[in-house]
Amino acid sequence: MEDQLTLSPVAYYEGPLTEKFGLPRQSGLVPEIEGTLVFTPPYRMREAFRGMEGFSHLWLIWGFSKNHTWSPTVRPPRLGGNERLGVFATRAPFRPNPLGLSLVELVEIKDGGVKGLLLVVRGADLMSGTPIYDIKPYIPYADARPQARSGFATGPDAELCVKCDEALLAPFTPTQRQALKKVLAQDPRPHYQHDAQRIYGMSFAGFDVHFRIDDRTVLVTDIRKGSSD
Repeated sequence: MEDQLTLSPVAYYEGPLTEKFGLPRQSGLVPEIEGTLVFTPPYRMREAFRGMEGFSHLWLIWGFSKNHTWSPTVRPPRLGGNERLGVFATRAPFRPNPLGLSLVELVEIKDGGVKGLLLVVRGADLMSGTPIYDIKPYIPYADARPQARSGFATGPDAELCVKCDEALLAPFTPTQRQALKKVLAQDPRPHYQHDAQRIYGMSFAGFDVHFRIDDRTVLVTDIRKGSSD
C-alpha cells in the first residue's frame, strides 16, 4: 500500500509581491494587500463556488513553490534567528511536504471572462504565482480559539514609522499605497540585519521600492518602474 498523494493546483494567486523579501510573516498582518485567485481550467466551474458567497473568510492551502528542501530544525525569525526549534513547532517554509496555510478575507467573486470566476481576497502572505491546492471556508465557531496558547509566537512586533514623499506613491492606487506602507511598517528585513545605512529593495505591484531603516523609522528613498516590466 502506497500512502502517496499527488497534488495539482486548483488555482494560482496573483498579487503585488513577486519576491519573498517583503512578504508579511503571517496572513492577516497586512489586510490591505489585495490579490486574486485565478483557477486552472478543470476547476473553472460555477458549481464549485456555489454557497461561497455566504462566507467572509477562506483558508488557503498552498505550496512553498520556491523551497525544495527541509530541515528537522529551523531558526524562527520571531526568536531573532538565534535559536533552533523543531520544524513541526514552527511555520517555517522548509518542511517535509512544502504546504502552507493562510487565512484570507473574501472580498468578491467576479467573472473573469475566459479565466472563469475569480476570487478577490485580502490579507494573503503569498508571492504572486503561488499555487493553491485547496480552499476551505473559515468557520468561526470551529476555527477560532481565543484562549489557545501560542508558544513562542506571542504576537506581532510593534510597527515601524514609515516616511515617504507622497509624490513617490503616485503610481499606486490608494489601497496599494496603504498596503505598501503597512508592508514596510512590518519591517521586512531579516532579524539579524540592522545597518541603518543599507539600502534595501523589494518589488511591489510592478515597481521597485528602495528604502533604509534607521532605528524605528523606514525612510523610502526611491520608487521606480520595475526592470522586468
